[in-house]
Amino acid sequence: MASKYKRGIGYRYLIETKYYLDRPLEDDLGEIPFVPLYKTYLEAPKLYLPREDLPLEDFARVISKRRSRRYYKKEYLSLKEISCLLWASQGITSEEGLRAAPSAGALYPIETYLFIFRVEGVPSGIYHFNVRDFLLERLAEGDFSQGLTAAALGQRTIRRAAVAFVWTAVILRTMAKYRDRAIRYIFLDAGHICQNLLLAATALNLGACPIGAFFDDEINKLLKVDGEQETTIYLATVGKL
Repeated sequence: MASKYKRGIGYRYLIETKYYLDRPLEDDLGEIPFVPLYKTYLEAPKLYLPREDLPLEDFARVISKRRSRRYYKKEYLSLKEISCLLWASQGITSEEGLRAAPSAGALYPIETYLFIFRVEGVPSGIYHFNVRDFLLERLAEGDFSQGLTAAALGQRTIRRAAVAFVWTAVILRTMAKYRDRAIRYIFLDAGHICQNLLLAATALNLGACPIGAFFDDEINKLLKVDGEQETTIYLATVGKL
């Protein structure tokens, strides 16, 4: 029996978003509005992050030590450690606004949310990382570990973690320029960000694990995003080893 994989939406998307040397880059999507580069929750309580340098490490050692770690001690992370992880993954690193991880067209469609469970001096809850001002905006206070675990197909590494990073994509931020091909770039962007996080966690002697299996809309509901113009695409947990 012939394989049916070519009928799947994933394969069809790959084929239908190819660039061809002998075809014009045209589509019938019409005008796609641009979306602001930075997202902020103006009314949310603000938590300013300390500017901390990552510890000096031998790069080869960090690369060789990086592993997906799913078991953590029930210890608290420090706000300095959170700051280092956020700066390494998405911090602004130039006067022009370029960031630590690359992004197609410097459009930066990925937003970072933190589900904080155990961080010294920080109430448990859901936070948004305001990249431009380098601060956290508290969206909801409380213990969301059970809800996030359930939304991630019951993966217990979330309940063991001190913090879970959740990345969403603001789709139109990239589609306005790259049209249908934008989805390819958005997932590449998320991969760059997550790898930076994993390497920074390794340098800090922390454990971290990326997660790609989850019920999309259940996490979207926790974040109160619409699942269309902004939707969850990737997770990672971090904790003490």
